[in-house]
Amino acid sequence: MNVHNPLTLTTDDLISHLREAGLRVTPQRLVIYEALVKNKHHPTAQVLFEAIQHALPSLSQATVYNTLQTMVDMGLVRELGTAGDGTVRFDADISPHAHLVCTGCNRIEDFPGMAVSTPDPVVLEQSGYKINAMGVYYYGLCADCQRVADNEEVRDDG
Repeated sequence: MNVHNPLTLTTDDLISHLREAGLRVTPQRLVIYEALVKNKHHPTAQVLFEAIQHALPSLSQATVYNTLQTMVDMGLVRELGTAGDGTVRFDADISPHAHLVCTGCNRIEDFPGMAVSTPDPVVLEQSGYKINAMGVYYYGLCADCQRVADNEEVRDDG
């Protein structure tokens, strides 16, 4: 299952994805998954919790963390790891694709202009690994952080 355009997914699509992954559809799982699919900024579990707790006031942080981990285990969600700030982020688009990681603000963005479809043959041949997933990460400063850094340089020189 690939989530290429989250904005066009209906609730029925999300329910189908949960069922295809072998997960029972509960209101909590549906709200958590929908919030993740519609968030293009690769949120942390805490960010998701804060975004959806108004919809399900009885929802606990533990439920969000556990649900995300279950979805990762079932292959419905990808865990991206940290962006330099020690927090794990999540991506509902499990297709192989590139990410841009800002080392200033720790934002992670998809980079749609790069096809990442198959593992490098050298990696497959020489590593001995059975590759389950792959992605490409580029680290640097986003445009916003570059502007901030440029402004700080101007103030330091003045």
